[in-house]
Amino acid sequence: MEGVDQSPAAALNQRRQEFSKVFQYYLDKSNPYALCRWIGILAVVLVYALRVYWIQGFYVVNYALDIYILNLLMGFLSPLVDPELESSDYSPCRYAITKALCIGFVMTFFSMFDIPVFWPVLLFYWIVLFVLTMRRQIMHMIKYKYIPFNLGKQTYKGKKPAASSPLAN
Repeated sequence: MEGVDQSPAAALNQRRQEFSKVFQYYLDKSNPYALCRWIGILAVVLVYALRVYWIQGFYVVNYALDIYILNLLMGFLSPLVDPELESSDYSPCRYAITKALCIGFVMTFFSMFDIPVFWPVLLFYWIVLFVLTMRRQIMHMIKYKYIPFNLGKQTYKGKKPAASSPLAN
């Protein structure tokens, strides 16, 4: 084993970095294809939902995943620069949602994450949290008059002609 002077941790870190570069390459190449990306996310959501429905469990994992996705949704609905905070450091992305769904999917294969809980209580808590959070976010959007997404290229009609008055002649 001459010439191999890497520890297992260093070799694992190198493999992780190589994988990260390849993954980022394909992520960048998929950037122009927004519809395909969203279809891919919906496919991951469908696979996850079918898995959880099939095994009838992992309600705490679902609850945590739903709260995380709600947090990402709030970041999406926030303006790029928040007028109250004057910061632009939060930029949610579809990659974070996909990664969270994949982690949740893997967690459903380990019974230690299937904590027994009365799921209607979790559902009620989540609905209350969603309603209160969305109400606050919508009030923020109304207060600062913004919409969270781009509706395409803006068109300007120019200045309106001044109304001619009879005294001007």
